[in-house]
Amino acid sequence: MIFDNPFFTEMLLPFLLVFVVVFAILQKSKILGEGKAQVDAMVALVVGLILIGVPGPRDILVGIMPWMAVGVAVILVFLILYGFVAGDLSGAGTPAWLKNVFMGLATLFTLGVVLFVSGLGSKLWDSFGGSSDVWMNVIMIVLVLGAMAVAIFGAKKKKD
Repeated sequence: MIFDNPFFTEMLLPFLLVFVVVFAILQKSKILGEGKAQVDAMVALVVGLILIGVPGPRDILVGIMPWMAVGVAVILVFLILYGFVAGDLSGAGTPAWLKNVFMGLATLFTLGVVLFVSGLGSKLWDSFGGSSDVWMNVIMIVLVLGAMAVAIFGAKKKKD
């Protein structure tokens, strides 16, 4: 099948993704000038070709995209379930806390996927000794600092 061919998955799709995204950004921002679609297309073409010519970044992009699809599917399921309970989520009716929660989760998810796909996660894990004892200490310190922050900033809000 054509969809599992390495040329398709490791060359064509990453090239098209980067080309379209760079072209869209250049068109929207008008960095290279108004009405310069040909110039924008040439720059996007060069960036896309550079991407597929350099194995490291291409492999990271190819590794991240399936995880992005999983993340989008998880968010979709959450929004469907939340919509059953809360009702309308479109427009200004969406609570600010929900937007903040999604921003935080998306940031953590993206950071985790990039660390995992690029291999930096295992290097970071090894630099901390690679044992679960170290991570338990880190988690405990984060929890204590979080509790302190809630206590300090929560008290300031009550005084105001």
